[in-house]
Amino acid sequence: MVQTGDAYEPPASEGAALNQERGAFVTLKESGELRGCIGYTSAVKPLYMTVRDTATLAAMRDPRFRPVTVAELPSLEYEISVLSPLRRVTDVQQIRIGQHGLLMKNGNDEGLLLPQVPVEQKWDLPTFLEQTCAKAGMRVGCWKDEDTDIFSFTAVVFGEHKS
Repeated sequence: MVQTGDAYEPPASEGAALNQERGAFVTLKESGELRGCIGYTSAVKPLYMTVRDTATLAAMRDPRFRPVTVAELPSLEYEISVLSPLRRVTDVQQIRIGQHGLLMKNGNDEGLLLPQVPVEQKWDLPTFLEQTCAKAGMRVGCWKDEDTDIFSFTAVVFGEHKS
């Protein structure tokens, strides 16, 4: 997509796991810094197609960054997070740093942080909750509001890291 402008059409996968409908995120980093990250929280397509789509979106359409250029491709690191189904959180003390990601929703506002983020940032649980509120564009303490829905999920994370 970056080189030609055409959407990549992968061959149909024969792997059962890759044909399961799963949510996933693709994270791009350059020199250890975030360069793009987009994903689907819900299972809408087979995993191999979800990864194709979210990789394209992370590279070309993350509104926080300019589109990735061909010159940047060799220096990018790629990480894929395959998500479990979302589970409603009824007690925030059940959230485990490094195991759970969070999705918060309140009205039209919503924000998600992957399970690896609080580990990378060295956050404790209150900070993780507050940062998820911030990611959603909601006010401090939004996670305590009865109108805020909190969901957790786990992720299988794999990728390529350049040394």
